[in-house]
Amino acid sequence: MSELDSKKKISLWELALTFNEIALMSFGGGLSAWSRRVVVEKKEWLDDDEFLSALTLCRVMPGANQVNLAVYVGTRFRGVAGAIATVFGLCLVPVLIAIGLAVLYFNFHQVPDVEKVLKGVAAAAVGLTLSMGLKTMSKFMKDPIALLFGALAFIGAGLTHMPLLLVLALLAPVAVWQGYRKINTAKKS
Repeated sequence: MSELDSKKKISLWELALTFNEIALMSFGGGLSAWSRRVVVEKKEWLDDDEFLSALTLCRVMPGANQVNLAVYVGTRFRGVAGAIATVFGLCLVPVLIAIGLAVLYFNFHQVPDVEKVLKGVAAAAVGLTLSMGLKTMSKFMKDPIALLFGALAFIGAGLTHMPLLLVLALLAPVAVWQGYRKINTAKKS
């Protein structure tokens, strides 16, 4: 267990409210950026390495990435009850808002300003995601192996249009092996 686990027990209520905050602040997109901002920078529950590892794991697991991340954080600090609290906090109010917005949209979708608002929300979500990428990228710019795997993934999925699952199947075993070697080397030092 980390120092945080032994020093501070996070309440179920705090877990639920925190993930509700994340959901409401990033409504319309950009959940990963807000999750990082709140969980790493504001609450300091996880450090950047653990957050990025968890987010990566959550992205390759089936299901919604942010629900998976909520389950990870909740389980990490309070077990099954924590996972339930974080998912409840992440989903309840946004689902109610989405239902309300859907009712409004179907009644007013012909109004031209509605489309403009939706485009603005989409632009903000892209900006948040880009912000998170830039903040976390600086750490990996000094690691040539991380840059190599990033470049190979970009070439594979982005330029050659290989299926993402194939790119992951090819790169993941080598990346995991390389990460394992790096950790063992660091432990021996």
